[in-house]
Amino acid sequence: MQDKHLYEYAVIRLVPKVEREEFLNVGIILFSKRAGFLKVLYEVDLTRLHVFCKDLEKDEVMANLDSFKKICEGVKEGGPIAQVDLASRFRWLTAVRSSIIQTSRPHPGMTKDLEMTLNRLYRELVL
Repeated sequence: MQDKHLYEYAVIRLVPKVEREEFLNVGIILFSKRAGFLKVLYEVDLTRLHVFCKDLEKDEVMANLDSFKKICEGVKEGGPIAQVDLASRFRWLTAVRSSIIQTSRPHPGMTKDLEMTLNRLYRELVL
């Protein structure tokens, strides 16, 4: 019998105009300390984004989202945060902030398959 993994996930939100508090779900971060798992999936639907804000720089948004990926992967290009342990990286990525890219509060769950759960949450909450 395969063990279930305790995990936490957060939804990545794009908030084009912070003062209006409207957002688009653009990604998912999933973390499991015991399994040593930290991954992110994201995609920006430009058509939906332009409904909220026509003047947002797509390249800037993508560069910021790419930094989430680099931090999750722990690569040098992710900066100093990418070099700390997985739990600290997840906590930093999901810290409350008032910027264009924000995350929901973390939510817990249990799963036998972390990759499948990441993909399911992405389909359900982002696509």
